[in-house]
Amino acid sequence: MSQPNAIVMGHNPLGKIPTLLLDDGRILYDSVVICEYLDGLVRGSQLFPAHRERRLAALRRHALGNGMLDTLILWRAELAKPQARQTPEWLMTFALKIRNALDAIEAEADALTHEPFDIGSVAIAVALAYLDFRFTHLDWRNGHPRAAALAAQFSQRDSIQQTKFIDA
Repeated sequence: MSQPNAIVMGHNPLGKIPTLLLDDGRILYDSVVICEYLDGLVRGSQLFPAHRERRLAALRRHALGNGMLDTLILWRAELAKPQARQTPEWLMTFALKIRNALDAIEAEADALTHEPFDIGSVAIAVALAYLDFRFTHLDWRNGHPRAAALAAQFSQRDSIQQTKFIDA
């Protein structure tokens, strides 16, 4: 297990990134909090819809994408262990959760394609990109053609191109 980053721990009690230090000394942490702050700097909300039903849909989709990422990170950590120390039940549970999440995205892909890009779209785009980046062996597009088309559409956005994963 790696040691916590002392600098990040000095600003975020959880020691997690992202952590944003504001010029006035305030500290924000967690992706959705930072995104809402940044979105508020722009005239007219772009990522967090004002209309209640659209906002709830965006936040629900954000939870789906963010939950996928949490699961994928735990899955990757489990796979990094020597095989004798891996917990097969956890591996099966991770696989089931990701299949279910992909099925949910598949069911909503048409709506996501036609609705404005919001915080839910961001989280789902990142989760699908992370699948491509770290879980190529899953062949997740097979059986999820609408989700695959959505991922392709998202990957063409300038904002996604500028922030894509790179292997360091």
